[in-house]
Amino acid sequence: MPGAADDCGWLFWRVMACGRRSGDRKRQVILFILCVCVCQSGAETLRYSLPEEMERDSFVANIAKDLGVPLSQLAARKARVVSEGNEQPFQLNQNTGVLSAKESLDREEICPQSDTCTLVFKIFFENPLQLIRGEVEIRDINDNSPVFPEKEMVLKILETTSPGSRFPLESAQDKDVGINGLQNYSLGPSPHFSLAIGTAKDGVKYLELVLQHQLDREEQGELNLLLTATDGGSPPRSGTAQVRIVVLDANDNIPVFERETYEVRLAENSPLEQRVVRVAAADPDEGSYGEVNYAFAQTSERSRQLFQLNPTTGEIRVAGKLDFEEAKSHKMVVKATDGGGLSAHCKVQVEVLDVNDNAPEIALTSLSASIPEDAPPRTVVALFSVRDRDSGDNGRTECSIDGDLPFSLTPTFDNYYELRTNAALDRERMAEYNITITATDWGRKRLSSQETIFVQISDVNDNPPEFTQELYTMSVTENNSPMLRIGSMKATDADAGINARVNYALVRQEGKEQPEVSVSAENGDVYILRPLDYEKVRSLEVTVTAADGGSPPLSAQAVLRILVRDENDNAPVLLHPGPESSAAGELVPRWAPSGYLVAKVVAVDADAGQNAWLSYELAKATEPGLFRVGLHSGEVRTARAVTERDAARQRLIVLVRDRGQPSRSVTATLAVALVDGFSEAHLRVSEEAPAAEPDGPLTLYLIASLVCVSALFLATAVAALVVKVRRARRRETETLPTFPTIATESSAGSLPRSYLYDVCFAAGTVNSEFRFLRPLFPCFPAGLPPGPGEQRSSVCSQDAANLGAEGDWTAQLGRLVPLLTAEAPRSSEFRRPRDSGGRGCTISGCSARGAAGCIGSSIQLTGGETGADTRLPSPSTGAPAAGSGSRAGPSGSAGCGRRRLQSQRAPLGGALGQGGAERLRQRRRPGPERHSPTSAAPCQPLPAHPGCVPERRPESETAREGARPALRRSPPAIARDTRRDTDTDTDGGRRRRAMALARQVLCVCALLGLPLAGAEPIRYSVAEEAESGSLVGELAEDAGLTPAQLSARRARLVSEGGRQHFRLERASGRLVVAGRLDREQLCAQSDTCMLPFELLLSNPLQFFRVEVTLEDINDHSPVFHNDRVSFKILETSEPGSRFPLEVAEDLDIGRNTVLEYDIVPENEYFSVSYGIRTNGDKYLELVLEKSLDREEQAEISFSIIAVDGCTPPKSGTIEICVTILDVNDNAPIFKQERYIGKVLENTPEGSVVLSVLATDPDAGVNGDISYQISRAVGRSDSAFLIDHITGEIKLTKPLDFEEADTHELIVRATDGGGLSAICKVLVEVVDVNDNAPELVVSSFSSPLPENTVPGTVVALFTVRDRDSGANGKISCALQDQLFFSLRPAYKNYYELVTVSALDREETPQYILSVTAADAGSPPLTSTHTFTVDISDVNDNAPVFNQTSYTMYVRENNVPTVFVGAVSAADADVGLNAKVSYSLAAEQGPERAWCSCISVNSEKGHVFVLRPLDYERLRQTEVTVSASDAGSPPLRANVTVRLVVLDENDNAPLVLYPAQESGPASSELVPVSAEAGYLISKVVAVDADSGQNSWLSYHLLRATDPGLFSVGVQSGEVRLRRPVTERDSVKQKLVVLVRDNGKPPLSATAALSALLLKDFSDVRLPHSSPASEDQAAASLTTYLIIALVFVSLLFLISTAVLLARKVCRRKELKAGPVLYAADTLQSGLADAAAAGTLPRAYCYEISLTTGSGNSEFRFLKPILPSLPPQHCTVGQGPDEEQDFPGVPVSSEDMAPDNAGTLSAGQFNALSFN
Repeated sequence: MPGAADDCGWLFWRVMACGRRSGDRKRQVILFILCVCVCQSGAETLRYSLPEEMERDSFVANIAKDLGVPLSQLAARKARVVSEGNEQPFQLNQNTGVLSAKESLDREEICPQSDTCTLVFKIFFENPLQLIRGEVEIRDINDNSPVFPEKEMVLKILETTSPGSRFPLESAQDKDVGINGLQNYSLGPSPHFSLAIGTAKDGVKYLELVLQHQLDREEQGELNLLLTATDGGSPPRSGTAQVRIVVLDANDNIPVFERETYEVRLAENSPLEQRVVRVAAADPDEGSYGEVNYAFAQTSERSRQLFQLNPTTGEIRVAGKLDFEEAKSHKMVVKATDGGGLSAHCKVQVEVLDVNDNAPEIALTSLSASIPEDAPPRTVVALFSVRDRDSGDNGRTECSIDGDLPFSLTPTFDNYYELRTNAALDRERMAEYNITITATDWGRKRLSSQETIFVQISDVNDNPPEFTQELYTMSVTENNSPMLRIGSMKATDADAGINARVNYALVRQEGKEQPEVSVSAENGDVYILRPLDYEKVRSLEVTVTAADGGSPPLSAQAVLRILVRDENDNAPVLLHPGPESSAAGELVPRWAPSGYLVAKVVAVDADAGQNAWLSYELAKATEPGLFRVGLHSGEVRTARAVTERDAARQRLIVLVRDRGQPSRSVTATLAVALVDGFSEAHLRVSEEAPAAEPDGPLTLYLIASLVCVSALFLATAVAALVVKVRRARRRETETLPTFPTIATESSAGSLPRSYLYDVCFAAGTVNSEFRFLRPLFPCFPAGLPPGPGEQRSSVCSQDAANLGAEGDWTAQLGRLVPLLTAEAPRSSEFRRPRDSGGRGCTISGCSARGAAGCIGSSIQLTGGETGADTRLPSPSTGAPAAGSGSRAGPSGSAGCGRRRLQSQRAPLGGALGQGGAERLRQRRRPGPERHSPTSAAPCQPLPAHPGCVPERRPESETAREGARPALRRSPPAIARDTRRDTDTDTDGGRRRRAMALARQVLCVCALLGLPLAGAEPIRYSVAEEAESGSLVGELAEDAGLTPAQLSARRARLVSEGGRQHFRLERASGRLVVAGRLDREQLCAQSDTCMLPFELLLSNPLQFFRVEVTLEDINDHSPVFHNDRVSFKILETSEPGSRFPLEVAEDLDIGRNTVLEYDIVPENEYFSVSYGIRTNGDKYLELVLEKSLDREEQAEISFSIIAVDGCTPPKSGTIEICVTILDVNDNAPIFKQERYIGKVLENTPEGSVVLSVLATDPDAGVNGDISYQISRAVGRSDSAFLIDHITGEIKLTKPLDFEEADTHELIVRATDGGGLSAICKVLVEVVDVNDNAPELVVSSFSSPLPENTVPGTVVALFTVRDRDSGANGKISCALQDQLFFSLRPAYKNYYELVTVSALDREETPQYILSVTAADAGSPPLTSTHTFTVDISDVNDNAPVFNQTSYTMYVRENNVPTVFVGAVSAADADVGLNAKVSYSLAAEQGPERAWCSCISVNSEKGHVFVLRPLDYERLRQTEVTVSASDAGSPPLRANVTVRLVVLDENDNAPLVLYPAQESGPASSELVPVSAEAGYLISKVVAVDADSGQNSWLSYHLLRATDPGLFSVGVQSGEVRLRRPVTERDSVKQKLVVLVRDNGKPPLSATAALSALLLKDFSDVRLPHSSPASEDQAAASLTTYLIIALVFVSLLFLISTAVLLARKVCRRKELKAGPVLYAADTLQSGLADAAAAGTLPRAYCYEISLTTGSGNSEFRFLKPILPSLPPQHCTVGQGPDEEQDFPGVPVSSEDMAPDNAGTLSAGQFNALSFN
C-alpha cells in the first residue's frame, strides 16, 4: 500500500473533490473519517525477494491474496503493473492475481557493484483510480568467477635490479558481492619472486610482486608465473592470469661483421636498385642494444651518389649510373651501430667491369660541301676520325658506308679516314648525296653510330630539254576570240639553275605563211592569234623548239597539231524546191493512196557532224492530216487516201532543221493541187467550197467512223507483224565480216600500225556498202595475251655470260685493297630509282662484241604513282646503250641498242651501228631522234632481276610514249669507261692491264710501310697550372719541318675530345699552352697524366702524333669528408677498443699527398693510429687508452690534423666529439602516490583531468619515461586516456554522474630500460543538470466520441528526473486548457481530463502538449504531445450544393445518355458521410412521373434512359433524395428539371398543291397576263420549332425559268415577265421548300401552268409519250462508247510501237562494240610471240533509215566511240584513256587497202 504521507494526501484530495461535487458538508466529514481509516490500514509497502537468474514467468507473489482483493475486481478495475523505467520486468495475471517475472533477471546487469538490488513497481487500479507500491529484492548467487583484466601480464625487469624490489600487478574483479565476491590470491612456485597482498585505505586489495633473488639474463631470459584469484562461494570459483617476466639485458657487446672486407665485381651500367652486396653485423645484445643500423663512413661523395645503403638490412644497391670510363673501382667503409651507440666498421671494394656501352664517336675534321659532277674519281670529299671510349675489343672500331654509293672510305693514320669518290658523278641521276658513315665497334654486343654527310653535286650543262610529248594535239572551236589560250607545251631539262631554264619558240619554215599560232617563250602556253573557220582550215601543224640557258645552249623539238572543232554557224540551204520556183508545182491525183510520194525537199548544211544532220518536219498545211514528211529523207507523202471532200489546192510549209546547239532552220513552201486527171493542169487558184450536204443521221456517221477506225487498227497490226517476220528471216541468212586471223608480220622488227574502226548499226541499212579508207587511232582490246613485250628487257647476245671473264682480277683486287681499285670498272650496278616508292627499278646488262664495243641493254620498269621511269647502267665493263631512237648503221652490224618496249601499240626504236661508239663520245650534244622503220636483229630476253618487280604504267603515259621516240643518253662515267675499254681484247690492252696491276701492288706496299715509318710520337712535359702561352716545345723542329712548310701545308692541331689545350704558332713552329691546365681536373687521381693530339698537314695529307705529360705541383691541401665526427661510446667499453675514421683526401700525388696525422690537444683517453694495409688501402683509427666514466666526464672533444709531405706542408683538420653512454640503473619515481581530481559530468571529449609526473636520474633512452593506464576500477577504463610522454589524463568520452560518481585508475611509468613504477588516481564526478524530465504514459484513450461528457479521463502519465537535489524537482503544465486540463493524481502521476463538450465537425483532432520542467539552473524541460482524435457521431444530414438543378438534353438522344450530376456533401466521416442518391418514390400531385430518368446511387449522375421527342415532351421535373449510411440515416431532397432541346428532324410538309400520286393539277394563265401575275401559292408547314421551322421557297426547275418567280417567304408563284407567243403552252414548275435548320431539310412541290388565250380549251393532255426518244438516245450512247474505245486502243498501240522504235534506235547508237576479247582468234597470240604486236580492230557503222538503196563512202575519220574496257590494255574501267595521234600515210588512204571492208564483209560480223 502507499505510504501515509503521499497516498493519504492523494486520497484526501479525491474525497474532498467528490464532496464538493455533491454539495453535502456532512458527507464530506464522513468521507474524511473513512479516508483516515483507509490510510492507516494500508501504510505498509508490499515487499518481496527473488533470486537472480530465475526462469521466465517465475512466481513472485499473489497480489490479489496479499491485498485481499477479489479476482473479479482485478479485471473489472483493469489492474496492471507499472514500473518506473521504460522496461517492465514484472507482469500481473488478472485472472489469477499472480505477479511473475517477464524475463530472467541478472542482478549484475540491473545493479552493478551494488550491495543491495531492489526493483520498485506499482499496482494500478481504475474505477476508481488507485496505486499500490511494491518492492522486489534480487538476491545474489555465485554465478560469476573472478576475472583478471588481462590474461597475460608482462613485466620487463633489468637484470641488474636489486632484490627486494616490488612490482605492482593488476587485481582481479568479481561481479558478485558479499561472500560470493573475491577473497584470496595465490602465486605459483618461483625461486625468484613472491606475492604480497595488501589492503588500501578504501578497503580495496592490491597485489605486488617481490623480487627475492638476483636475475641473470644469461641463465634465463624469461620467467612465467601463474597468478590465481579465488572467491568465497560454495563451491568457490577462481580465475587465473599468466605473469611473464622478461629479463632485460645491458648493452655490453659491440656489433661484429662477418667479414672485414667485402669484394664485389659489378658490370658498369648495372640497373638501378640492383643488389651489390649485403653486409651483416651481429650483436649478442637484445632489444634496442641488439638492433644494428648501417651507414657509410670514410666514403667519397661520388661513391655515396652511386650506391645506396639500407640502414636496416645492410644491403648495398646501385643508386646511380656506373661508368667504367669514369672510375674502375669504388672503395667504401660501412659503419654498424647498435641502439646503445656501440659501432664497428668493414670495407667494401667494388670493381667495375667494362661493358660495351659507348658507341663509337665520329668527329668530322674536313668537308667539301659541293663537288662538280665532272670531278674525277679518287677526289677527297671529307676527313674524319673515330674513337671509342671503351677498352679492349669494345674500343676497336671499323667504318663503312651505307648503301651503294659512288664513294669509298680510306684509312689514313691511327683512327682517321678519308671519304673519296670512286666513280664518276652525274648530277641528273643524283643531285645530292646523304652519305651515312657507320662506325661499329668489336664488342660482343656491337654498338654503332652514324654520321650523315651531305654532299651536293654542282651542275654542268650536259642535258638538252625534253618535251613531255613528241606530238601535242590541241583543239579549238571555230570563231574563237583572238589571243585565245588553248593549252600548254611542257619541256623539262634535267640540269639545274640557268642550265635548266627553258625558252620556247616556233620553228619558221621557209616558203610558208606565218601561222595563226603563237607560243609563249617562258611557259609554253599556246595561243590562237585570230579567229579560225572550220570550213576553211580544219587543222594546223607547227614545230616548236625548246632551248635551255646553258653555254652553249641545247635544244629539242616537238610537233604541235591543232584541230579546229566545228560550230553550228551555218543554217541549212534548200536545194529543192528552190526559192525562185513557183508555188503551184505539185499535182496529186484524187485517186492517190496513202503513202503517195508528192515531192521531196532537198537541203544541205555547210557544217559537219551532228551540226549537218538535218531533219524535216511539217510546220503548217491546209489539211494537216493529209500529208506527212519523212524525218530524215524529206519526202512529202500522203498520210491517207485523198477524198472528195479535200480541198483542191493545198499549201504546205516544211521546216528543215539541223541538230546543232542551238539549232538552225529554214522553211520550204510547197503548193499541191488535187486533180482528177493530169489534163486539168491549170486549175483555178481559188474555188468556192461546195455547199455542205445536209447532215445525215448521227447514228449513220457513228457507225461509219467505228468501222473505219477498226479496219485501220487491224491493218496496222498485220503490217507490223509482217515486217517483223521479214526482218527476222533476213538476219538468219545474213553474215557479218570477220576479223583478220593473224597480224601482219614485220620483217624489220618493228610493230605494225593499229587501226580503230567504230561500227554502229541502225535499222534498214543491211544491204548498203561502205568503204573505210583511213586508219583511225590505235586501240587495243582488253584481255590480250601477254607476250615478250611485257618483259621489257633485252641483251645483245649470248656473250653476256662472259661478263666476269675480263673483270675477275679487278674484282678480287678491289676486295683486298678498296682504296686502290676505285678506277677499276665495276662488274654490276643496281640502283633503286629515286622517288619511285620502291615500285620500279632498272637492271642493265651488256656484253663485249669485238672491236665495235659493248652496247648495253636495259630493262626499264616503271612504277609508283607518277609513272616516272628510271634507267641505270648495265652490269658490264663497257658503256651503256644509246638512246632508243638512235639510227642503225646501213648494215645493221652486231650490237643491240637499248630497246624500250613501252606497250603493244608503240613501235620499237633502232639500234646503234658501227658508229655507235663515236656517237657516244658526242654525248654532250645530242640531237632530236626519229623513229626508225627497221631495227637490228632481235635481242634475246634477259630475265628480270629478283629485286625488280615489273609494274604496268598508266595507259595514258604508255600510249603517249609509244607514239614518239624517246631521248636517251648515257651516264658520263660509264661513257668514259666505254672509251677506255673498247680495245680490251687486243694485246696492247692486256699489256696496259698488267702494268696497272704492278703499279697498284707497289702502291699497296708503300701505303703499308708509311704508318710504320712515323709511328713514334713526339713527347713533351709541362707543369700543371702553367700560364697561357707558356712554351711546351719546338714542334716544327722536332717534326723535321720548317715554319714556312707549316703555313703552306695548313698545319693544325687535332685532338680526340675536340678541346685544344695547346696552340701551334705557325710563324715560329713552337707549341705553347692554350689555356689553364689542371692535372687533377684532366686526369683525376691517375699517377701519370698525358694529353695526346695530332699535327695535321695538308697537301699532301700527313699526321704527327704528339704527347704532352702534365707534372703535378702541391696545389691542394688534405681535406676530410666531414668537418665534425661524433662517437657514442658506452662507459663500460674496454681500453684498446678501436674506432675507424675516414682518411683525409689529397688530390695531389706522390710526396704532395698526406703523410701523417696528430691529435690536438692530446688527452689521456684516446690516441690515433694510421698507415697502409697490405692491399694498399690507407686507414685511420681512434684507439681508446683508458676506461671511461660518464659520472666524471660525459663528453670529450678534440681535433685530428692531417699533414702532407711538401715544403711548406699543407694540412686539414677534423673535429672529434665523443659522447659517453650511460647504463640503466635507476627506476622512475612518482612525485605523489595518490592523485585526486574532480571533473564535471558531460565535460567534452579531450578535456584534461589531471597530470601525473615521474622522474628518472638516468640519461638518454634510459631516462625517457612513458606512461600508461595499467588498471581502471569498474567500467571506466574506456573513458580515460593518458599521454605516454606528458602524463596528462584526458577524457575519451563524457562522464555521467548518474552512471558512476567516482573513477579509480592505476597509472604505470616505465623508462627506456624497462624499469617501472605505479600510482593511483581518483576522479570524482560532479553532478550537473544534464537530464531533462522524462514523461512516461501509463494510459491513453484515443479516439474519443464527440459526445463525451466533460471530466472524462483521457490519459494518465508519470514524470521523473534522474538528476538529484534541485535538479530533480519537477512541475507540469498544459499549454491549451480550453477543452482539456491537467490534475495531479498520485506523487508524480497526472491525469489529462476533458473540461467541455467536443464537436468533431468543428475540431476533428486535438494536439495537446504537456511540458515538464525541473528546478535546475538553467532549468531543463521536456514536452510530450498527445494527439486526441475525435470519433464521429451521425449528427449531420447530407446537404446539396444547389437548391435545384436544371439539365438539358437534345431530342432523339441515344439511350442512357449522361445529362448531368447532382452532388451532396455530409459533414460527418466514414459511413456517416457516405451519401447514396435515389429518385423520390412519391412525386407531387402536380408533377408527372417520368420513367425515362435514372440517377446513379453512388456518384449522382443523371441519365436519360430512352430517346425523347421534343414534339411530345418539352420538359419534366423529378425529386432526387440523398441519404447517408448512419444509424439512423439522415436524408435531403432536391428538384431536378430536365429540358428537351429541339433538333431539325422534320422536313417541311407541303399542304398545297397536294402531292398525291395522281397527275398534278394545272393552273390556267391567260396569254395576256402581265408581269407579277399571281399564278398560285405553295403552302407548307414544319413540325419543328424555332429556326428549324423557318421555311423558304425557291424555283427549282421550270420549262421556261425566266418566265416565273417564287416569293422566298410567301411561296407565291408569279410571272416574271409578260407571256409571249414563243412561250410553250404547257409549263412545268418544281418549287423547293427548305427550312433553316442545320442541316436543312427540304420538300418539293410540282405545278403545271397552261398558257391559254381563253379558258375554253381547258382539256389538254397532261403528258406526251417519250419511249421512241429514249430508244434513240440509248443506241446513240452505245455507238459513241464503242467508237471511243476502239480509237483509244488504236492510239495506244501506235504510241507503243513508236516508243519501242525510238528506244531501239538509241540502244543501237550507244550500244556495245562489235567484238569482245573472247572473239579474237588464237592466231593473235601466235603473231605476238614473234616479237610484234597484233592489230586490233574496232568498227563504227552509221546507217540511217531510208537509205537502203543508196551507196555511200566515208572518207573522213570517225571519232572512237568504244567504251574503255574494249580500247585499253591492262586497264580497269576507271582508268583514263589516251588516244595519241598517229600520222596517216597515203597508202592508208587507198581504197584497196587491206583495212578497207565492204558491206559483204560486214555481213560476217556477229553481234555479241
